[in-house]
Amino acid sequence: MDIVREVKELITVPVNEAGYVIDEVLYEKEDRTSFLRVIIDKAGVVDVDDCVTVSNIINPLLDEKDFIDESYILDVCSKEKGCE
Repeated sequence: MDIVREVKELITVPVNEAGYVIDEVLYEKEDRTSFLRVIIDKAGVVDVDDCVTVSNIINPLLDEKDFIDESYILDVCSKEKGCE
C-alpha cells in the first residue's frame, strides 16, 4: 500500500472544499517517530488557524479509514513556513 497516495485520495476533496490546496503529502520517519506531513496552501497567507482547520478535517477521515498500521504524528503545515 502506498500511504501517501491513499492519504491524498482520501483528503484532497474535503480539503479543497474548505478552500485549501494540498501542496504535498509526505510520510517520513525521524529517528523512531513516523510523521504524516500534509503541506497546504491557499490564496493569501496560511496561518496556524488554517493548519488547525485542515488538521480537524483530516483527522476524522484518517481515524475512520484507519489504514496506517503504525503510530504516527499528523503534521499539517504551510508551504511558506514548512514543517517543523
